[in-house]
Amino acid sequence: MINRHKIVKNKNLEFFKTLSFSIRPVSGQAVKIVPFLLLSFLLTLGSCGDNPKKEEKKAIEKPNVLFIAIDDLNDWVGCLNGHPQAQTPNIDRLAERGTLFMNAHTQSPLCNPSRTSILTGLRPSSTGVYGLSPWIRDVDELKDLVTMPQHFVKNGYSTWSTGKIYHGGFGRKSTDSEFQELGPPSRVNKRPPKKIIGDTPNGNHRLMDWGTFGLKEEETSDWEVASWAVSKLGKTGDDPFFLSVGFFLPHVPLYTPPEWFDNYPYEELQLPPILQNDRDDTPRSSWYNYWRVPEPTLTWLRRNNQLKPLVRSYLAAVEFVDHQVGRVLRSLEENGLSDNTIVVLWSDHGYHLGEKDISGKNTLWDPSTRVPLIFAGPGISQNAEYTLPVELLDIYPTLNELCGLPKKPELEGHSLAPQLKDSNTPRQWPAITTHNQNNHSIRTEDWRYTKYVDGSEELYHMTEDPNEWENLIESENGRTVADKLSKWLPKTNHPPYIGNGLRVLIYENGKATWEGVEIDPEEPIPSKADYN
Repeated sequence: MINRHKIVKNKNLEFFKTLSFSIRPVSGQAVKIVPFLLLSFLLTLGSCGDNPKKEEKKAIEKPNVLFIAIDDLNDWVGCLNGHPQAQTPNIDRLAERGTLFMNAHTQSPLCNPSRTSILTGLRPSSTGVYGLSPWIRDVDELKDLVTMPQHFVKNGYSTWSTGKIYHGGFGRKSTDSEFQELGPPSRVNKRPPKKIIGDTPNGNHRLMDWGTFGLKEEETSDWEVASWAVSKLGKTGDDPFFLSVGFFLPHVPLYTPPEWFDNYPYEELQLPPILQNDRDDTPRSSWYNYWRVPEPTLTWLRRNNQLKPLVRSYLAAVEFVDHQVGRVLRSLEENGLSDNTIVVLWSDHGYHLGEKDISGKNTLWDPSTRVPLIFAGPGISQNAEYTLPVELLDIYPTLNELCGLPKKPELEGHSLAPQLKDSNTPRQWPAITTHNQNNHSIRTEDWRYTKYVDGSEELYHMTEDPNEWENLIESENGRTVADKLSKWLPKTNHPPYIGNGLRVLIYENGKATWEGVEIDPEEPIPSKADYN
């Protein structure tokens, strides 16, 4: 292991081998100091001088942090068993080297509120950040929050970031102070001459596309991000570091080089389990957060023969980003940093690929909320799995404790350090996901209870019905279970900060407004609309 602090060495020892001189004590008699005694004396002094003070020693012992974020990655990861054909050997090896949380959930199924929650340690219902904007530094009430990377800087860490950590370009302006050094951002470097899948509903959004077109690995943003991180790990310096690496894929557009795409032959592809008329027992309000989004519904995917191509492209993108993760992890090992670096890998939220009649995110079911979460490094149990629900909100207090940083009592998550030491350690809290004001879902090991803004509800027995196909809220014992779980619903429900209004739902006086446009009570739900 490379020690990440300076080692002061005694120099010119050969000179001391020939050195001798006399000193004259008070008695006046000269005494010759033999070289080996002198050398021993000076080395003793030198070693005393080399010993750091207690404060310095404490700083030296702080572990580094490698903070890996993957955009829109659901549980289609080998070690999570989300899809039988998922190939993620590098993420799987990381899980073997640490602790895998099998039941981790996001606090919001949307990029900006999820990442804001992770990096501030606060729930969306506490901050009022529910949509694709605003940036916290643009909100008077939130602009002075100390985010996770800022907390590390205050405690002696060097902080570097590349790719997508905050949503979009947030945190990357010249006036921002989230990180001390920035690498390449996430972006779509190269596109085909025209969209591969053709026009899509709700504006034909340019991100809604998937497939392959001769793209090379070196032409992708994720390759650039991984390359910068690899380079940075080769010259880390003396201070402990916090390096965040954010990968774009498997966010749409799902463009990957042919060698990854070809790993999933069309005729051998397995689709996720999909139930016909699955939404017949879900309330109309379950569609409000998905009213006019650019992600196509299952109806459109089937009509346009795009369900299999979407699944194929998603699996290829997952394997491609796993390859980039592997490049970074190998660099960590090759530079002798693994033994003193905590690695945490997470995704901001999941993604539907036909389940519940949709594609994309924006829901309060497992395909949107369940995500990979892995910790590995010093003091963390290896090849361990934890099955009780945990939250991405727990990352901030966990890293605080693992790195010996001052506690922040305002954080709303709970440290996972006890579970990282012993995966049999119980935990009393459920996972809570919020999507827009007063839409909450409570996830325990056995149950999911959801309450929407209009008061309608859902209840699923997750151990018996992992696909969430049967809403039990009207069953004999459904009310009793729901009432017990309802105690976990957030008491604070901050009104939304509108920002640009994208993906923001407002419900007042029985009327739902999506992205600034009122939803007509007679308007058909998205899966049955004419454009699908």
